[in-house]
Amino acid sequence: MTQKIIDLRSDTVTRPTAAMAAAMTAAVLGDDVYGDDPSVNALQEKIAAMLGFEAALFLPTGTQSNLCAILSHCQRGDEYIVGQLAHCYRWEGGGAAVLGSVQPQPLNHQADGTLLLSDIAEAIKPDDAHFARSRLLALENTVGGKLLPFDYLQQATQLAQARGLSRHLDGARLFNAAVAQAAQTGGDARTEARRIAQCFDSVSVCFSKGLGAPVGSALCGSRDFIARAHRIRKMVGGGMRQAGMLAAAASHALDHHVERLAQDHALAQRLADGLAGIPELLIEPPQTNLLFVDLSGQAQPRAAALLAHLQAQGILATGLYRLRFATHLDVDAAGIDRAIAAIRAFFHA
Repeated sequence: MTQKIIDLRSDTVTRPTAAMAAAMTAAVLGDDVYGDDPSVNALQEKIAAMLGFEAALFLPTGTQSNLCAILSHCQRGDEYIVGQLAHCYRWEGGGAAVLGSVQPQPLNHQADGTLLLSDIAEAIKPDDAHFARSRLLALENTVGGKLLPFDYLQQATQLAQARGLSRHLDGARLFNAAVAQAAQTGGDARTEARRIAQCFDSVSVCFSKGLGAPVGSALCGSRDFIARAHRIRKMVGGGMRQAGMLAAAASHALDHHVERLAQDHALAQRLADGLAGIPELLIEPPQTNLLFVDLSGQAQPRAAALLAHLQAQGILATGLYRLRFATHLDVDAAGIDRAIAAIRAFFHA
């Protein structure tokens, strides 16, 4: 019998659950370009209300959501201040610069994923024709699987607001952040998601990562902001017709898959614990559902061989710049234990 594939490459690889597929099949459809798909409209109202915004816009991808956000906040010749490893700067094809003539001003991250407040303040340009106009601070939470401390979010966004900048959050994994924050505060994940979101003028949320929907993100903000984003979405080809089937999946995810993210976080910790003690591995303690592992010293050239070894045993991981293992709703404890055994066998640990 063929062994089940354990896919730890990303939390985007999930398949709809049976209940989600049923919700998709039952969705009432219209034409979203005309604004009359009731399932899309309901989703937009739900996520906006959940995070405390006036309006929201359903988009195919998180990349497009961040692009529409940046181009709605900024004009040609403006700049956005962002982290070197932020997804909307490093991993989204330079879209804001290429399509919007908006200049990124990247800053170095600290070990905890934050940007120094002093670096943010120094990066804001004076009103002078020599400089691009500083218009936006873009943060990400989680970033590299790390939860940005809430007091830091408040300080950074208050600094930006005081200096006349708008504030955007790439919250692709906002609900992972909220679940981790709730574990610290003893609060509720949905309340924490709203608290995080309310530090910002706009928030992008991805439904196809930890929440397990097949497609889609939402951009939240004021009605005027979303009206601008809607126009940009049209320009970049993001209008979808009978999108209600996809919206129904996202809505189901919001109703049923938020709190269960704690299980993914626990599985990432289980994997980290299972790999502890292997001399060749440097393990970054996971805060959410992403585990990063480096090979130490002379073991570094063996990274490709390790990935090939895992693939031969039906376990998929990625090593684009570090070894990364992502837990999600299609991975269980047995799958994690298989991965641990395979890795330990590779190193004879």
